[in-house]
Amino acid sequence: MSLYRPVKIGSLEIPGNLFLAPVAGYTDRAFRSICWDNGANFSFTELASAEAISRKHGRYGLDPKDLSQGRRGAENAEEDKGDDPNIISINLIRRGDREKLYAIQLFGGNPDTIYQAASLLTPLKPDALDINSGCPVPKVVKNGAGSALMKNPANLGRIVEAAVRASRESLGNIPVTIKIRSGWDSSSLNYLECARIAVEEGAAMVTLHPRTRAQGYGGRSDWSHIAELASRLAVPVTASGDLYTPEDAQQMLSETGCAAVMFARGSMGNPFIFSAARSFLETGSWEQAPFSERIAAAMSHLEMLAADIGERTACLEMRKQFCAYTKGITGGAGLRDKVVRAATIEEYRQIVNSYKS
Repeated sequence: MSLYRPVKIGSLEIPGNLFLAPVAGYTDRAFRSICWDNGANFSFTELASAEAISRKHGRYGLDPKDLSQGRRGAENAEEDKGDDPNIISINLIRRGDREKLYAIQLFGGNPDTIYQAASLLTPLKPDALDINSGCPVPKVVKNGAGSALMKNPANLGRIVEAAVRASRESLGNIPVTIKIRSGWDSSSLNYLECARIAVEEGAAMVTLHPRTRAQGYGGRSDWSHIAELASRLAVPVTASGDLYTPEDAQQMLSETGCAAVMFARGSMGNPFIFSAARSFLETGSWEQAPFSERIAAAMSHLEMLAADIGERTACLEMRKQFCAYTKGITGGAGLRDKVVRAATIEEYRQIVNSYKS
């Protein structure tokens, strides 16, 4: 039996088990669409502040009128940037143009705020609602959100319950899922307890990134934690952490018994990882995407992003993305040196054309 198979999350049926993780600053709706073009089966928005969404006043408040319009326009994109995690643009949580099944990921430390924010998402029609209990960055953790919830399993349970209640009352009872870490640090590995509580409160899937908050993104993830969790839960367990190649996906699925794998950093600049992983899981072989496909995907990404946030901002944002798309190609360093100075789509196009010629 192939390791590539469908996944059922509550009432949601997903045709395959290759997911795109929520990655702050990278998994914008344009990139999620590109990943869908290349074989992703399910995708998650970047983490979005429940506090920002729940505000019903001010230009950062997302009321039903804002949501039903589908976009806020590019004119405010510059002001949306900054270090305040409670500032959010509508584009962060909209479905991508070619995104078939997606989840909106919320973060917050207050159950009432999670409930209010989730209840406002009705016009966006997400297919699932995900709770972030893994983000290690200080500006999220200091508010009791992200991986700080691993220190407070009782509050984690209350937040899941609030999300489930909002889903039942306002979102058509879509499944609520949660992404957790192994624990706060090596002396408090409580992923089993946190996952159990989340499921008891209604979570229909648990994603585990088997690092502690103290590890951040360094060191090695401990896949044995995934195997232990998958053996104990009745709901699907999705695995994240150190997935960079199709071979990694096969190894994780076969070693841990997880239901699905979630590509994060391994998909950055490489949306082709999904089709490659499926090919490897089904046939035992896969091929690298040629340069022409990588550049075509990058340019499509840039154009879709510009439509959302404006050409100038998109060109600035796309510099890091373009560097990821061109990683490892012959002469890529020279190409990247030019790209980081590009300020218009036409400049990007000229740089690419000159490289190809």
